[in-house]
Amino acid sequence: MNLDNYDYNHSNSGLDYEFESAGPNGIIKKVVRFSPIGKNIYNLGFGDLDEKTGEISDFAVSDNKDTDKVLATIAAIAWYFTDIFPGAAIYIKGTTPSRTRLYQMKITEHWELIGALFEVQGLRQGRWSLFEKKVNYEAFLARRHEGAFFDG
Repeated sequence: MNLDNYDYNHSNSGLDYEFESAGPNGIIKKVVRFSPIGKNIYNLGFGDLDEKTGEISDFAVSDNKDTDKVLATIAAIAWYFTDIFPGAAIYIKGTTPSRTRLYQMKITEHWELIGALFEVQGLRQGRWSLFEKKVNYEAFLARRHEGAFFDG
């Protein structure tokens, strides 16, 4: 399975990534930022870059009709990030429940690939457990399987 994604650039630190979404609403600069929140645990933040202020809006709704390509780009970035930071766990939670639900739907949709590459846990009622389809989660934690290989 090869998912279509945008090209991206990254900072020297390996914590910040940028790419451009292209669609009916024009070119929109997107930013992915990994912020340490624990020992080898990083929050994955994502949003639109306001080029005037330099701020990242994680509540923006671009509606550029490229959701799958944007999410595939974020997945490619997560894979690259775990090359730079082996053993890192990535914490993922949407800024709204509907965004978290979207992430869960996409994890489920691509579970065959994601499950082969990452161990994914879900947070439900204050407890972490291995990801299961058809269980609603509040957040996710993904850690690359040791020795996992992805060529796409």
